Amino acid sequence: MNDSVSLPTWTKLAKRLFYFAVQSGGSFDIDYEVKDPTDKVLLDGVRERQGDYVLTANTVGEYAFCFENDMSTLTEKLLDFDIMVESEPRREPPAKPGQIAEQTSALEESVFRLNGMLLNIKRTQKYFHTRENRGFDVVKSTVNRLFWYAVLESLAVVGMAFVQVYVLQTFFTKTGRRYKV
Repeated sequence: MNDSVSLPTWTKLAKRLFYFAVQSGGSFDIDYEVKDPTDKVLLDGVRERQGDYVLTANTVGEYAFCFENDMSTLTEKLLDFDIMVESEPRREPPAKPGQIAEQTSALEESVFRLNGMLLNIKRTQKYFHTRENRGFDVVKSTVNRLFWYAVLESLAVVGMAFVQVYVLQTFFTKTGRRYKV
């Protein structure tokens, strides 16, 4: 593949969220491959517009994310790419004097829930950003097509005017002699 991204070493059985979306360029499609440290292909896709996957790291090491744009080599593509940790082990904070462990765990649970909700909002915003970019590209394409349609239509009207003048002139000419109107 043309472009690849290697990530820091993952721990075994860690879950990672892998998200990508083509923001602009061509038909908004790209080929991709995800390989583990032993070069085994975990995920692959051809002509995909976007993807949202959960990967489990079964092997410790660097994972490669490869993207390929061979089907439209003349068109550059802008790709939104994100990898998030889903199940990271929690660190135990040092115990403070006079602090109750139950209150700390309830507070931590609230923080983790809020973090999950914020990540969900972030993903939703990325989705809407992708939709906005694709919609804008469709609008630009439509405006361009309307412009050329209007130019061709204007040329057709002018051409028809010349044809009508020629036809009318041929009606009023008789074997080399013209009648004046």
